[in-house]
Amino acid sequence: MKSTLFYLALFLFVCESIFAQEMDFTNEDTTIFNRYISYIKPYRETSKDTVLEKTALFFLDTPYETATLEKNETEKLVVNLRALDCVTFVENVMALTKTVLAGDTLFQDFTANLQNIRYRNGIVNGYDSRLHYTSDWAFDNVSKENLQPLTENFGGILEKKTIRFMSSNPNLYRQLENDKGMIFKIRKTENSINSRGGFYYIPQNRISKIENRIPHLAVIAFTTSVKGLDTSHIGFTFRHKNKLYFIHASSNKKKVIIDKRTVSEYCSIQKSCTGIILYKVM
Repeated sequence: MKSTLFYLALFLFVCESIFAQEMDFTNEDTTIFNRYISYIKPYRETSKDTVLEKTALFFLDTPYETATLEKNETEKLVVNLRALDCVTFVENVMALTKTVLAGDTLFQDFTANLQNIRYRNGIVNGYDSRLHYTSDWAFDNVSKENLQPLTENFGGILEKKTIRFMSSNPNLYRQLENDKGMIFKIRKTENSINSRGGFYYIPQNRISKIENRIPHLAVIAFTTSVKGLDTSHIGFTFRHKNKLYFIHASSNKKKVIIDKRTVSEYCSIQKSCTGIILYKVM
């Protein structure tokens, strides 16, 4: 009996150690997660759209922070519910919603979903396994049935620009700046993206014409004219009083907000915004 208990304790210790090594999070993150689980409890038996909306609203006024995933020397799953950028806001909302809809309430269930969304094939295997480009992130998450493309349904057109921003600007990325091997891996990923023949987007001058048809809480990414880059920002559409706004982690306001500008207004005043891409959360 003592031997069995010893090996059980050893097994749990090893599992806990592996779990801790592969992830980066704080006690505050687990506290926020538990607060979210209590907050979402009244909505757990409602529709997916309700859970998704309430989850997005849970993060209103959460501080904006850039580069929260870049601090580790080796790639780990970073869980940060304390401060968000535009991408981590979308990923965390999707992962929490998926967790709740599955009937789960454990932090480990949430982090497993987050890893599945953030990494190619859901596997953490170096910096290049993270889905850095939005079009690649979406392509992978469509294949995992986390997202469904909507852009073509709204008259989207094909954009065939060459994606190469990261490999062309390694000085902007700490993990690439002095690592030619990693630049090669990122370039290989870019080549794979480019081999797909482009991505569909709704041009900026067409957004206002179809805005009234775009659904509430679709994932929305803003395409950019920046050479080698597909998108510059991401969030969720947010319909209010028959107008289409969006909820996002704003670098300008330094927190998560429901933007006061409609989607078409926002895109029209952004110097580099060429249009939008839309996805339904599955």
